[in-house]
Amino acid sequence: MTGGQGPVNERGSGMSDREPGAPTPSGRSARTALFVVALSIAAAALLAGPRAKAIAGQEQALPPEPKMVTGPPDPRFADIEWRFVRVKYHYRTEGSRFSFSDFGEPWFIDAPAADQNLTRRMRSLTSVRVADPVIVPIEDPNLFLYPWIYFVEAGQNLSLTDKDASTLREYLLRGGTMTTDDSHGPYEWDNLERQLRKVFPDRPIVELTPPHPVFTCFYALEKYPQVPGLGSFLAGRTWEKGGVEPHLRTIFDDNGRPMVFINFNTDMGDGVEWSNSTEYPGYVKHSADAYRMYINEIMYALTH
Repeated sequence: MTGGQGPVNERGSGMSDREPGAPTPSGRSARTALFVVALSIAAAALLAGPRAKAIAGQEQALPPEPKMVTGPPDPRFADIEWRFVRVKYHYRTEGSRFSFSDFGEPWFIDAPAADQNLTRRMRSLTSVRVADPVIVPIEDPNLFLYPWIYFVEAGQNLSLTDKDASTLREYLLRGGTMTTDDSHGPYEWDNLERQLRKVFPDRPIVELTPPHPVFTCFYALEKYPQVPGLGSFLAGRTWEKGGVEPHLRTIFDDNGRPMVFINFNTDMGDGVEWSNSTEYPGYVKHSADAYRMYINEIMYALTH
């Protein structure tokens, strides 16, 4: 499907309207609640269960390897497909001698490990059909095939052209969800806000806090977590660049649906990227927070 074809609000491999008689997001039943509770218990066991391994001569408790949830898939999610779609965006130093950092282009930060790790967790913890990660340029019309897209370090680097902004506006208004991560402090917020104003100049950016259902749609989270980047963690703090307080922010559509999940003053990408590393066992708790928040945001986006 190209940018000019069909609505972008199906939660499957393409995006079209729900089938007649299909359950709506607001129609939560007792069976839904039991399903979420059961998977939450399995997920908590996965992320918290000990697996001892010797590191530097000491026994450390690490999370277990992912295990598939047993039992038949829940029929309510049988037609839902998700994949990690990393957007290759235009950035402020593009084309200059400062275009590349030691980690490559900024849109590729944490890849491919973060993409692969989150894909594995979505496969093992949910009954959603999960495809392999892909990278999609922002100007590619195939962007409209996917219900969820990801931008990393957008605060520091994102530079939307007018065409980019128009594309994102159409994508989001037709039901897509954009997730941003790893932006910190006032300087990066200024740029991120400026870029999002190009997309929606008249829609406010607002805080998302409990009891909004994004905090309870899969895991029951009491607050929004701050996940430190690995460098901050090794320096003994959870924040960077002056971004002390974590925030989850959004822009609503006309029906009150969050079109954007702005993960600010947190680095959930690092949490997911380094979740399998044995060198930093104390970082495991932050990886668990990152998985829980990401999965909540994704499951909410796929069902609303």
